[in-house]
Amino acid sequence: MDMKLEGVVLPISDANRAKNFYTALDAIGVFCHAGTDARVPGPDPQRRSQGSFLSFSDPDGNGK
Repeated sequence: MDMKLEGVVLPISDANRAKNFYTALDAIGVFCHAGTDARVPGPDPQRRSQGSFLSFSDPDGNGK
């Protein structure tokens, strides 16, 4: 079975601020992948399934 994340509901207080934050996520370099010793910035060069990680903390305190 091919499982995909389709959507996530996050509580926000300002829709425009949240839109600007989430639109800019790909541009601010929050993606990383496992290197030999630690996480390395950027997506997994081989684009393996589950080879990249994303972490963030938005202006409303949502994060992971």
